[in-house]
Amino acid sequence: MRRLARLARREARRSAVAAVFGIALGLAFPPYGLWPLSLVSVAALSLLTHGRTARQGAWTGFAMALPFFVLLLKWLHVVGWDATVGLAILQALYFLPLGAALALTSRLPVPWLRPLWAACLWIAEEWLRGRVPFGGFTWGRLAFANTGSPYTPLAALGGAPLVGFAVALTGTLLAAAALALYGMRGGAPRPRAALVAGGSVAVAAAVTAAGFAVPIPTAADDAVDIAIVQGNVQKPGMDFLGRPMKILNNHVNATIELAKDVKAGRIKKPDLVIWPENASDLDPFQYREAYARIDEAVKAINVPVLVGALVDHPTKQGYVLNQGIVWDPKTGPGASYTKQHPVPFGEYVPFREQLSKVITRFKRVPRDFYPGHHTGVLKVGPARLGDVICFEVAYDGIVRDTVNAGARMIVVQTNNATYGRTGQPEQQLAMSRLRAIEHGRAVVTAATSGISAVVAPDGTIEQRTKEFTQDVLTARVPLRDGTTVADRVGATPEWVLAMVGVLSCAAAIMIGRRGRMDEKGQ
Repeated sequence: MRRLARLARREARRSAVAAVFGIALGLAFPPYGLWPLSLVSVAALSLLTHGRTARQGAWTGFAMALPFFVLLLKWLHVVGWDATVGLAILQALYFLPLGAALALTSRLPVPWLRPLWAACLWIAEEWLRGRVPFGGFTWGRLAFANTGSPYTPLAALGGAPLVGFAVALTGTLLAAAALALYGMRGGAPRPRAALVAGGSVAVAAAVTAAGFAVPIPTAADDAVDIAIVQGNVQKPGMDFLGRPMKILNNHVNATIELAKDVKAGRIKKPDLVIWPENASDLDPFQYREAYARIDEAVKAINVPVLVGALVDHPTKQGYVLNQGIVWDPKTGPGASYTKQHPVPFGEYVPFREQLSKVITRFKRVPRDFYPGHHTGVLKVGPARLGDVICFEVAYDGIVRDTVNAGARMIVVQTNNATYGRTGQPEQQLAMSRLRAIEHGRAVVTAATSGISAVVAPDGTIEQRTKEFTQDVLTARVPLRDGTTVADRVGATPEWVLAMVGVLSCAAAIMIGRRGRMDEKGQ
């Protein structure tokens, strides 16, 4: 601790600068959406760690990451500011090895390759953070700040990792140009430095422009008329559920009103209706009243409805399933999808017995969600949908597997009522935009209290609702069968880029050790 305190005092000025750029990185993400700041922040971390020791670089990375994650995850203050700060600290720890590795690789020979090593290290950090622990947490990836930037079309080639790599590479190239220009200060321009600066800027411009050359497949093979029902909740926050049946009745009544509009000819009859996650606040298989009300709404509209509900596990007592259920007006409930990636500490509590004694707030999660084990491809009326539930949209593999299993459009059933008006729904909607381009699919987001939206395959938000309003969206949505390059290559780009980053760091360590041994020998 004394060493850490001395390091903090020595690095106070540099840490303050890093913290400022950490805030800038947070502003690059929704709801602010100032995506160019992601380039500036990446460049800043490269400059702040250049030529430093591994320990100094690690500290600088952490100093930048902590304010970034506090700003990015401030929506968790609904649970408690301690939850926001705690998760921010945990996420910032991943920037310790990133900062150290950036410092080490800044000394590697062949200076013109250093931006490449640095960009790959950013992807290696995101690779690790998105998998460890408990399946990882992917919020804060560079790609999610760039869902409406020149880099976004690259998602169709290599998914979110390629978008993040292009952003990081541009930032590190700008840092290389700044270092070259700094080396020219106080004298006549040196040809080599000028060449490095000009070349770095030129390559950065080329990387930025590359996205415009990527074709985004959007041609529809078919189309389907859908309706999205946003029933709304009683109030935002942790106690959004209110009294039992309230949320379910909201969705039932909105669907019955939709059926009346269809019968009166004011709205074209949809082929299917989509309800959000937790649209039924009671297990319809355990509570007859809930079952009857859902059945009433489905028969009124007389088309299949994808119903979001929490269902008791049929064999494991005490566990609950977070499901999307296909409810047919004639045959009732049929096929279903169970959320594969429950949120740790939100939908289940690891080490519950031990932690609940220390953190009593975990008692507000009375039952653990049990994960599903198959993709969310569901036949709903004439359409084959790929259902993903809430935070699952942030995980590459879950969405990609659903598309590769035959989904012709993507549906995101979500319940953001706990985090309404905090910026979290905007962050999640941005992910839907990226997924649309990545997979060449329309993405339909159905939210309990907002934001529900229809996103075209090119990432354009065609319709969206306001938060905490009852609303119904109707749209004709394209269905596609073709797959993108990103679908076919899968996780390969991420693994390759991450491995290059790790190997560059290993090379820097080996070269550093060899240099110290040579000095001792002399």
